[in-house]
Amino acid sequence: MSAKLAQSPSAAASSNAAIERSGEARAPLCFVIDPDESIRHFLSLILHGAGVDTEELADGKELRAALARRAPDLVLLDVPLESAEAIASVVALGASGYRGQVQLVSGRGSAVLAHVKSIGEQHRLQMLPVLRKPFETNVILKLLDDLKLGHPLPVAGRIDLDEALANDWIEFWYQPKIDLRKKQLIGAEASARVRHPQHGLLMPSAFLPGARETSLITLSEKSLSHALQAGVDFAKVGVNLRMAVDIPVNALVKLAVTDIVQTYKPQFEKWPGLIIDVTEEQIVTDLALASDLLKRFEHLNVKLAIDDFGRGYSVLARLKSLPFAELKLDRAFVTDCASDKVNAPLCKTVIDLAHGFGSIAVAIGIEKASDALALVSMGCDYGQGFLLGQPMPQERFAALLRQRSTPQARPNGGAAA
Repeated sequence: MSAKLAQSPSAAASSNAAIERSGEARAPLCFVIDPDESIRHFLSLILHGAGVDTEELADGKELRAALARRAPDLVLLDVPLESAEAIASVVALGASGYRGQVQLVSGRGSAVLAHVKSIGEQHRLQMLPVLRKPFETNVILKLLDDLKLGHPLPVAGRIDLDEALANDWIEFWYQPKIDLRKKQLIGAEASARVRHPQHGLLMPSAFLPGARETSLITLSEKSLSHALQAGVDFAKVGVNLRMAVDIPVNALVKLAVTDIVQTYKPQFEKWPGLIIDVTEEQIVTDLALASDLLKRFEHLNVKLAIDDFGRGYSVLARLKSLPFAELKLDRAFVTDCASDKVNAPLCKTVIDLAHGFGSIAVAIGIEKASDALALVSMGCDYGQGFLLGQPMPQERFAALLRQRSTPQARPNGGAAA
C-alpha cells in the first residue's frame, strides 16, 4: 500500500486543517457510495452543479482508502439488497472519527434501513433521515441547502441588465447535454447568471425581461465569446464538446458572429462546432432569414437550433423542410411524458416531426428517470435537465470533466455521462 493510502484518519484530518489554516478555498466534498455506477454519476452531476466536489466509490473498501486521503463533509451511502456492505461502511466511518453527516439512500424496507441507521448512531455518526429511491433532484438540492453546503439556491429578485453589465456581475454557467441512447456527454449549453453583491445569485428571469435590445446584443456577444473560450478550456481537460448558446434573433442578425467565432474558436482539428439556439416563435415565421443565417455561418461550422419546439405544431407540420441541426422540444411535452396519457403521444409526435425534418431531437427539462427512459423509447436523441446535470459555473464543469477524464473520456466526441 502506498504511503498516501496508508495515511491515518488523524493525518487526513490534519491535512484538512492545514488547508483551512492556509486560507485556501476549497469546495465541500461528498463521498457518493453506490455499487451502481450510473447512480454515482447522476448524483455527482447534481452535486457538482451545486458547488460540491465528489468522490465516487463503489464499496466500503474504496471508502476506507478515500477516508485516509481526506475527510468528506457529507456521505451519501446506498444500502443495497445485501446490507452487510453498508453496515461495514458505517462502521468504518465511525472508526475514522468522521463527524460530518451521513445520508442513507435506498429502496430497501424500513426495518433494514432503521437497523443500519441505528448502527451509525451507535458509532456516534450524524445520521440524516433516510432518502428513499427513486428521488427527485430538488430533494438533493434542498438537502445541500439545509446543510449549507455548496452554492446557496438562487433567490428571487429583479435588477436591470444594464446595471449588471456595467458592474461586471454577469457570469456564465454550463449545463450538460447528454446523448440519451449512448449515455454520453456530447455538449454543453451556456446560460447567463448575475452574481449580485446583495441579492446573491440571480437567474435570467431576474434581469432579461424588459432588457433593451442594445443590452441583449452586448450580453449575446459576451455569451458567444465566453462559450467558445470555455470550449477551449474543456478540450484541454481532454473532452471536446459542441457548445451551445441562446441568442435572440434580433440580436443575432446584428452580431458580428463571424469575427467573434474566428477570434475565439478552438484552433485544433475536428472542432465539433457551435450551436446557436433561437426560439421557435422568433424564427419559424421567417425561414428565409433562417436560411440566410445558415449560409452566413456554414463555413464557420456554426449551426442553428430551435428552442421551445412544438408549440406551433399545426404550422410546423405543414412545412416541407426546416434548416436546423437540432430541434429542442418544449418542456411542456417532456414533463411527465412517461405517465401522462395525453402528453406521451404528443411528445412522440413532436420527436417524429423533428426526425422528419432531418434534425436531432433534444428534450429539455428532464427531471424524472421515468421520463428519460420514455424519451429513449420514443427515439429522442439528446437530453438536458436537472436529472442529467444542472447548470454549473465553468470551473465546476471543468472539475467534473477532470474527474471523468479516465479511459471513458472521448476527446473526439464526448465523455461517458
